Amino acid sequence: MIRAMTQADFSAFWPSFEAVIRAQQTYAFDPNMSEQQAYELWCILPAKCFVYEENGEILASYYLKANAMGPGSHVCNCGYMVSETARGKGIAKQLCLHSQQQALQLGFSAMQFNSVVSTNEAAIALWKKLGFDVIGTIPNGYQHSEQGLVDCLIMFKTLAT
Repeated sequence: MIRAMTQADFSAFWPSFEAVIRAQQTYAFDPNMSEQQAYELWCILPAKCFVYEENGEILASYYLKANAMGPGSHVCNCGYMVSETARGKGIAKQLCLHSQQQALQLGFSAMQFNSVVSTNEAAIALWKKLGFDVIGTIPNGYQHSEQGLVDCLIMFKTLAT
């Protein structure tokens, strides 16, 4: 079930969130940020934040926010995070489809992912399958913990109305 995230949900998801940022393979977040800093970044600053819950366990989350202000505020941005134990089960696809519906309800007409790490092949394949195009590359835009400097992709989709 996908539903709005509470602070208690974030605390329950924090071990998975912390593992992802400490791995330094997909998110350009400070790997040493505190739970409170992460909560503010993931849940307070965005317009919306949701969780994927199954049998009382928080397995994944996403946020939705405007990608820019003013004349660019019609394009949204999302970030998705799935716990390691729940990967490969189609949860990210469900979250992305849900986020597109939410974006339309909030008045957004497009969605952009600003920095998809090029080594995150599963995410790139999924986003392409869901209609996102690579519109740019940031050469050596990410310091991967195992592979060093790798490219980041900018991915974009116009949302159906």
